[in-house]
Parts: sequence; C-alpha cells; structure tokens
Amino acid sequence: MRRPRLSILAPTLAVLLCALFAPGAGWAQAKDQPKEQQPKEYDAVLSTLGKTGDYKDGVLKVNIPRGDLAVTIRGRSVPTPLGFGGWVALAKGDGGAEVMMGDLVLTEDEVNPVMSAILDHGLDVTALHNHFFWEQPRIFYMHVHGTGTAADLAAKLQPAIQLIDDAMAKRKASSAAPPPPAAASTLDTAALAKIVGHEGQQSGAVYKITIGRSDLDLREHGASINARMGLNTWAAFTGTDADAVVAGDVAMLAPEVTPVLQTLRKNGIDVVAIHHHMIGTDPTVIFLHYYGAGAAQKLATAVRAAVDLLGKQPAAH
Repeated sequence: MRRPRLSILAPTLAVLLCALFAPGAGWAQAKDQPKEQQPKEYDAVLSTLGKTGDYKDGVLKVNIPRGDLAVTIRGRSVPTPLGFGGWVALAKGDGGAEVMMGDLVLTEDEVNPVMSAILDHGLDVTALHNHFFWEQPRIFYMHVHGTGTAADLAAKLQPAIQLIDDAMAKRKASSAAPPPPAAASTLDTAALAKIVGHEGQQSGAVYKITIGRSDLDLREHGASINARMGLNTWAAFTGTDADAVVAGDVAMLAPEVTPVLQTLRKNGIDVVAIHHHMIGTDPTVIFLHYYGAGAAQKLATAVRAAVDLLGKQPAAH
C-alpha cells in the first residue's frame, strides 16, 4: 500500500501571479465563495455508517462521539467534546481513489474486537495510544487508514463502527441514568482566542481551537491530508476563567519535539503521550498530547508558547 510522503513546498511565483491576475480574482471573491457541495457518494457513506458528518475543505468528516461514557479525570467530570469524540474522514485523491483516516475512541474491552474488525476487512490500524492520565474509565484511541472507493471504504469500516454502536447501546441500556452533564463553562473565549492567536468553536461546555499545519504539504494518492484529516494542533478548554482544564494535541516535526516538550513542562502542563498517528510519512510527524488545570488564561498562554515553536525549528539532517 502506498504511504503518504510529506514535503514542505513554497508557493511558486507562477501560482501567485495566476491567483493575483486571474479574471475576477480578489479577496472579496474568495470571501464570498459558495459553500462546498458535498459529493453524492459521501451521502451514501453517511448512510452506510449511520452517522452524521460535514463536508468542508475537500474533506468529509464523520462524527463518532462517545456520549455514552461518563468520563472523569482525577474525579472531575469532563464533557465528551474535551477529547472523547471519535471521527473518520475521507478525501479524494487521484484516479478516483479515496483516502480515509480516522481516530476511534474506545474503552479497554473494545480495543481488540474493533481492531480485528478493521484488519479483517482490509483496513489498516496505524496507531493505538492514550490521550489522558487519571481518566475513568480508561480510554484508548485507535487510528485507522484505508484507500479505495468511498463505498468500499464505508462498507469495510461499518463492522467496526457497528461494534462501537453496539457497545454504546449496551452501556446506555444498562445505566440507570444517562451520564451526568459536565459543569457549564463560563470561559471568556474571546480572551482565550486572542492569547492563542486563533479563533475556536464552542461545542457544549467546551471551547476548542484547532490549528492546521499549513506549512506542510502532506499528500497521499494526490489527496491533501490537511487539518480536517488529522494534521493539526488543537486545544480544548472547559470550566471557568479561574478553574479550567485544557486538553490538546500538538503536531510536530522531529526537531520541534524537544523544544515543545520543554516549553509545556516549564509552563506546568502535563505531557501524557508522544506518538505517531500515521505511518510511512517522510519526514515523520509526531503528535504530543497534553493536559493542564488552572486559570484559563494561564493555560492558554502555555499553549501559545508551544504553538509559537512550530514551523520555526531548523530541519533535521
């Protein structure tokens, strides 16, 4: 199977000139571009998987939230959007090929049955790891990968998704009451966005900021592996300005790993995992998961210090 190859590409002068002088080109036109039309074959993917999703930046992203799990971290109830929402994403490549990547959120007893369902149907498992410490129940994250037609990939993935759905239904049926909601968030999100330098999105009690690695051009079979396909850094905040938690992920090249680790630790942020999500990339992309608790703006300042290191380290030799 062909694996992604990563290269850092600067825009050429010709591309810039075409963009600047093409008929009707301009910032106003770019801003007013119509919403992307979701390809019909992606409607069938959502139907096969029995899930909802959205289409943007050339990527269908399918949501698999684990709302059945009542997760606590050090006894503190945390909402699903803090980091317990699984997903899979599809993007079009060359010659009709589709590239699928995803991250499935699983309990310990679900890991190996779901892994077998993925492997037995011709898909790949590219990583298995934690995102948190001290969480109850213990949660694991399985990265999946495949190439083929949209219909074929959906059919191969469906048995694994069905196992997750069955586990969710069983858990909900055996619970006397649904998982208690996490405490409402009263964060000053505008202040957090200003500190981190990027706007985020509110999802229930969680404010999540996602930052793509636009300096990297990662492609597989011609498909762009962008932020919506998993090549991103993110920070999710919940709580109050005085008492918040942050959880997140940093996408790094090899020379960035140690500086980012040093910065997070100096700012009191716990590092909980260092690993890959994709295999066969050149250079390798490393992902780092972190968790912190405290005053929200202090946490945001720590995140910003790490983000500022990305794309600025000398290349490894």
